[in-house]
Amino acid sequence: MLEHIMTNRGFVRIEFVDKYGSECSLQESSLAFISCVWLGVHKNSPHYNDDGTTSRMHLTQDMVKELLPLLEHFVETGYLPQEATTDD
Repeated sequence: MLEHIMTNRGFVRIEFVDKYGSECSLQESSLAFISCVWLGVHKNSPHYNDDGTTSRMHLTQDMVKELLPLLEHFVETGYLPQEATTDD
């Protein structure tokens, strides 16, 4: 399940959990002059390595299917959608 959050600085962050319970997020970046997003595993996830590096996300086909519309929206607009969208 994706949870849309607005950061204190006004950026959209979408939080979710991967197949093995790692907390992950997709977030707009504050980088100036070019649209970028952050996509990764949170430091407090169970798959965070002892050497300080983050592990990769483990995503099922259904999880990727849920993320794709968000990434496609970013490709088209340079922003993440502010609210969850459904195909119902």
